[in-house]
Amino acid sequence: MTDELEEIRRQKLDELRTRGESGSTNESESGDPSEPITVDGKAELSDTTTDHDVVLVDFYADWCGPCQMLEPVVETVAAETAATVAKIDVDANQELAAEYGVRGVPTLLLFADGEPVERLVGMQDESQLRAVIEKYA
Repeated sequence: MTDELEEIRRQKLDELRTRGESGSTNESESGDPSEPITVDGKAELSDTTTDHDVVLVDFYADWCGPCQMLEPVVETVAAETAATVAKIDVDANQELAAEYGVRGVPTLLLFADGEPVERLVGMQDESQLRAVIEKYA
């Protein structure tokens, strides 16, 4: 059993090394993540909005049907636009949601240069999100 575990560990380590050498990351050429990132807390949100020029923040809840419908749209926007997409679970971050006036989910806030510039509430289509992002990207 121990030999099997060692073999699995060796294979995983080799895979990680190969990925690192190929330069494969979850970031696009512009340095923005190509997948939504999970933000937990005010400090992480502040770091994210400071480190990236345009950040689309998705305040969501796991139990929210429209949030679940919006998820693939948000993932596409993360992969195909210049915006960094951050996801914040309102149940785990109630104070942060309250600070930004989130009263319903989904609520999307767009930050440009560290400041909130747009607010979208409810289900949004991809073209709407792209248009809002392009105004600031």
